[in-house]
Amino acid sequence: MAGISNSNFALKLIPYGFDVITLGGYNTDNKTINAGEKILKRGRAEFNISEEDLISHIESEVNIIKDKHPKIDVSVNLRAISPDPIIEISKINNLDIIEINAHCRQKEFLEIGCGQEMLTNPNKLNDFVSEVVKKLKSKQKVSVKVRANVQGVDSINIAKTVEKAGADYLHIDSMKPGFPTADFDIIKKIANETNIFIIGNNSITDIESGQKMINSGASGISIGRAAINGKLNFDISKI
Repeated sequence: MAGISNSNFALKLIPYGFDVITLGGYNTDNKTINAGEKILKRGRAEFNISEEDLISHIESEVNIIKDKHPKIDVSVNLRAISPDPIIEISKINNLDIIEINAHCRQKEFLEIGCGQEMLTNPNKLNDFVSEVVKKLKSKQKVSVKVRANVQGVDSINIAKTVEKAGADYLHIDSMKPGFPTADFDIIKKIANETNIFIIGNNSITDIESGQKMINSGASGISIGRAAINGKLNFDISKI
């Protein structure tokens, strides 16, 4: 969650049973940083970090978590208009997972071809993810966070594209427009059509909803809004 998911936030949540913590999303180049500044001006949370300070900032955040919880995997969610800044950030020591943001739907990102807009061009998405995968360190993993049920986008095709490009994880915000719960059917369909590790996201607020996501075919789950205050009312490890 941009402007929220930093090391301090992560340290509050780890005791609730998390084995992976995601920092960010961070804007990594001139265009995404400018878009983020516009979003800040209209009152929405964003991390406002300059290009020249970004790598040192993320490295510090990663090490704060690793110093206290060395067995926790740390992921960083990154927005970019090209793979290059993501590849540079991947060189940070102790960073376990690089997550490509093909998810955010703020108009400032869509206008520059970033975030959710990446889903409208599967060939470009494939090339982007493939380039990042090729340049990572040997033990690092790649996650791609996407949004399901985007108008005009074939979610199944996107999942297959991400898998073909070599990503290790498909992180799916399985939102269902007009409904208060996640679209468990789209998770089931993607699980049946691919072999990629699916991280199911959206509307997980208790053990029951988390278990329903797993039963629908997700291999893991992620929690965002339910943890926005830095605490949960359940132990995620029991799902």
